[in-house]
Amino acid sequence: MNVIKTALPGVLIIEPRVFCDERGFFKESFSAQRYRDIAGITLPFVQDNQSRSYRNVLRGLHFQRRHPQGKLISVTAGAVYDVTVDINPNSATFGQHIAVELSATNHRQLWIPPGYAHGFCVTSDVADLSYKCTDYYDAADEGGLAWNCPDLGIVWPTAHPLLSTRDQQHPGLTALIAQGC
Repeated sequence: MNVIKTALPGVLIIEPRVFCDERGFFKESFSAQRYRDIAGITLPFVQDNQSRSYRNVLRGLHFQRRHPQGKLISVTAGAVYDVTVDINPNSATFGQHIAVELSATNHRQLWIPPGYAHGFCVTSDVADLSYKCTDYYDAADEGGLAWNCPDLGIVWPTAHPLLSTRDQQHPGLTALIAQGC
């Protein structure tokens, strides 16, 4: 397993060992002991989620306000452009983001500790995501950040994403901080 640190504190790209042959592949997608010892992920996972989205669907940027979730994200079919944004106004990397391609082909995973905003845009015809969460989802605790906030400077892989009504209405970074995100 290879662990790559990113420019955001605690956010990691994880490349699991993949064993391929003419029959296909095998990989260990999670082991509490290995991820603790090698990647330093010690928080317990309490909820697993799966989603399917289609080309140019953009989901995000989402976060939980009082009960932030750490997430270990994998793509099991297709490919996405995955983005993490530091929304902690006391952080040295506040307002900065990282972006990484996650795909069923590259097998990469993304570890996002609690306290970050997260979103993705589908770059294949269809993409299935699987993510393990360190806290339970609570709709009343949900927050969002505008995907196209100019303060973030995210260059998404599509100019015309397919967005939910809710994702079209999230505030930009300045308004989010004024609300006390």
